Amino acid sequence: MKTLNDFNFKDKKALIRVDFNVPLNDQYQVTDDTRIRAAKPTIIKILEDGGSCVLMSHLGRPKGFQEEYSLRHIVETVSQIIGVQVKFAGNCIGEEAEKAVAGLEDGEVLLLENLRFHEEEKAGDEAFAANLAKLGDIYVNDAFGTAHRAHASTAVIAENFTDKKCFGLLLAKEIESIAKVMETGEKPVTAVLGGAKVSSKITIIDNILDKIDHLIVGGGMTFTFIKAQGGSIGNSLVEDDKLDLAKEIMKEAEAKNVTIHLPVDAVIADAFANDATTKVVDVTEIPDGWMGLDAGSATQAKFAEVIAKSKTILWNGPLGVFEMPNFAKGTIALGNAIADATKNGAFSLVGGGDSVAAVKQFGFEPKVSYVSTGGGAMLESLEGKTLPGIAAILA
Repeated sequence: MKTLNDFNFKDKKALIRVDFNVPLNDQYQVTDDTRIRAAKPTIIKILEDGGSCVLMSHLGRPKGFQEEYSLRHIVETVSQIIGVQVKFAGNCIGEEAEKAVAGLEDGEVLLLENLRFHEEEKAGDEAFAANLAKLGDIYVNDAFGTAHRAHASTAVIAENFTDKKCFGLLLAKEIESIAKVMETGEKPVTAVLGGAKVSSKITIIDNILDKIDHLIVGGGMTFTFIKAQGGSIGNSLVEDDKLDLAKEIMKEAEAKNVTIHLPVDAVIADAFANDATTKVVDVTEIPDGWMGLDAGSATQAKFAEVIAKSKTILWNGPLGVFEMPNFAKGTIALGNAIADATKNGAFSLVGGGDSVAAVKQFGFEPKVSYVSTGGGAMLESLEGKTLPGIAAILA
């Protein structure tokens, strides 16, 4: 696996695919700069070598040029984070981009305009990729968030660089972290899968059952499993067409010596609202008119015990509706358990939109081993799929 550390960038222009698809407010200010900060080590390494950086990214899902999706709006934020005044090119290909790159000195950084202002980007157009490739000596992919897309700048472009291509520090770290869970992790390996639906996690479950020792199931998924076993779930979220599937998963897990841990109690509510009336009941005895919205204290203790004995932990999905304070306790308790295990030497990887949001919201980010920057890419990796952006560098 070729990474940034296999190259010296002195006097070289590095063409870097970053993931600066960051949220902006009404004033076009960046409201979460995590992805920009994540790319900083790669950019700094190249500048310290004596090279220059040409950054390319997408932002949002524009239809042609739309001012609100211009990367011009994030130039100052990127400059502040990197510590270098970033230059900007009003296009990502053509005369304007080529002229800006030609004038770039060692130690300088240039940000190109939004790749998706050109429909050829998503189409994986070879001519568009070749035009982008003109803008650098070495291609660096550091955008894990888009590694599952076969777009021009993430996969097709690599064909123009033969041996002058590599993974950036962020993407390399993502690959290594997933490999630790899926291949090289110290046992026991525990996966925590939460969130709403079994159907959205079935491919992951299928792929990881051979690699884990414990599977903790939480969130809305719980109730499909509980109902499949004959429990009463009241008005809780359920996928009635997946009851047989839940039974199959439990049977398969047993055959592979994987212990599935389901909640034993639930915080239930009479409405989907933070101020609803609540009580704690056995997870198999939820009355009609009530719905399970969080894991109860007995479940929190049970899961914490499993986590404490784990050496490798994957966390994907919350245990309850953590966006509402009254139903966040299960997710917070899980975060604390994973933080403690990490402190005691376990490796913990957090990935997937909701769990990443929870980790940030409750301050667990510095207390776990690694927080993935790519939602869809992370999930596809866990499903065992080959990601085009990664395959293109390895080819």
